[in-house]
Amino acid sequence: MSTLKERDTMSNNALVPAAVLGLVVAAALTAHMTQSEGQAIAAPAPSSNPAAQVQPVYQAAALSSSGAALPDFRSIARDNRAAIVSINTVGRREAGDEGVPEELREFFRRFGQSPQAPRPSQGLGSGFIIDTEGTILTNAHVVRGADTITVTLADRRQISAEVVGSDDRTDVAVLKIEADDLQAVRLGDSEQMEVGDWVLAIGSPFGLDYTATQGIVSATGRSLPNEVYVPFIQTDAAVNPGNSGGPLFNAQGEVIGVNSQILSRSGGYIGLSFAIPIRTAMQIAQQLKSKGFVERGWLGVLIQPVTRELAENFDLDRPVGALVAQVTPDSPAEAAGIEVGDVILGFEGQNVEESQQLPAMVAATAPGSEVKLQILRNGKRRTLDLTIGTLPEERSASNGNRSIQRDTNDRLGVRVADLSDDEREALGVSEGGVVVTDVGRGAAGQAGIRSGDVITQVNRRTVEGVESFNDLVENVDDDESILLLVRRGEGALFIVIDPTE
Repeated sequence: MSTLKERDTMSNNALVPAAVLGLVVAAALTAHMTQSEGQAIAAPAPSSNPAAQVQPVYQAAALSSSGAALPDFRSIARDNRAAIVSINTVGRREAGDEGVPEELREFFRRFGQSPQAPRPSQGLGSGFIIDTEGTILTNAHVVRGADTITVTLADRRQISAEVVGSDDRTDVAVLKIEADDLQAVRLGDSEQMEVGDWVLAIGSPFGLDYTATQGIVSATGRSLPNEVYVPFIQTDAAVNPGNSGGPLFNAQGEVIGVNSQILSRSGGYIGLSFAIPIRTAMQIAQQLKSKGFVERGWLGVLIQPVTRELAENFDLDRPVGALVAQVTPDSPAEAAGIEVGDVILGFEGQNVEESQQLPAMVAATAPGSEVKLQILRNGKRRTLDLTIGTLPEERSASNGNRSIQRDTNDRLGVRVADLSDDEREALGVSEGGVVVTDVGRGAAGQAGIRSGDVITQVNRRTVEGVESFNDLVENVDDDESILLLVRRGEGALFIVIDPTE
């Protein structure tokens, strides 16, 4: 991984795919799940010439109360109707797993504790045709686990579809149908979208075909928890379960996004919708069509956000950039000379204002590309040349057992212990460091230190063992903060502790 994933603190909210998944044996809509049940509504008659490749220039249809021109949403919806499809899938899923997190489902699968046998399920989603040869773009979660996929066109033709390729990391899937007289959408440039621009979302929420809703761009380049490879477009267009995979149009009638997720407390729309930029989606689609899989760029660092406290410790006048907490051995980053404690401020001419921006920048860069990184090291700016690698498969974190003598650091409120050779191997620590065995109510606990963390540096000085750790901590003045470098699982992060708290 090229970044350190952050904990989702939105305890009352849930990021959910805007797809509909219904069971054959049930009919009720499930309020708290996007995997809700729904019966598709038959579409009205299509436009008179669905094969025509329209290239209209949309004019303002009306004036707002302030006199500003409004987009011609009516024409956009009418002219693109034949290019938008509903997707129905049939597969099997485990019964009784509604609302169960994927991690627990995987646990049940591994240990044979699924409460019931899989049963047939039906899913509903949306998509759109991107060429007249029958290529359709949609979300990966719409077709995940499907045994059969049926696409319904605007003229009510129902056609079997095949999956050309699917990429879970970006939630993009490419389908193929064999049919004549197909109309494709026009693609726009998602990079040109700005906050306040008008947008139109079209899809099949709860199976209600060709539902159009309008809104504006609320934010661009939005990062979501556990979604590090997509700089989402956030809008306030009403998107509900079943809209997944449908197009998001700009005011010129061009597709600039693929509707993917909503942020919701109930499973329904509350004004926060997220679309995959069409530039990102098409980069993935082209690889899926040509190779059947996706290769992403790889840097080989674990990063974390720069907080105000960290900015002060790393000679920054404000929180900016991506702080390198770990460099992967034999990675492009190591070869280029990137070090722990570097702050990445720019990537190939693009400013890195927030750490969440960097993974998407790197992933979108073709492996083998030569790029320049702008970094801050010890208060001085540098430029490094780097060759982008290919992102490897994610590795699972490893843990080791601990059974050695403990020691207590009263100033921070933690108990730490030296590491044995076996523990070093299990935890992936080559030398030095102490492991946290207990965390009290002191400053360390308030700052986020956990039992099992391995502390390898104090104020950028190497921790050789318990004695070294205690000496380094006690030598810090009472009114100064303490900067710790912590290994956590296979990741690493910097944590600032205020001993006075």
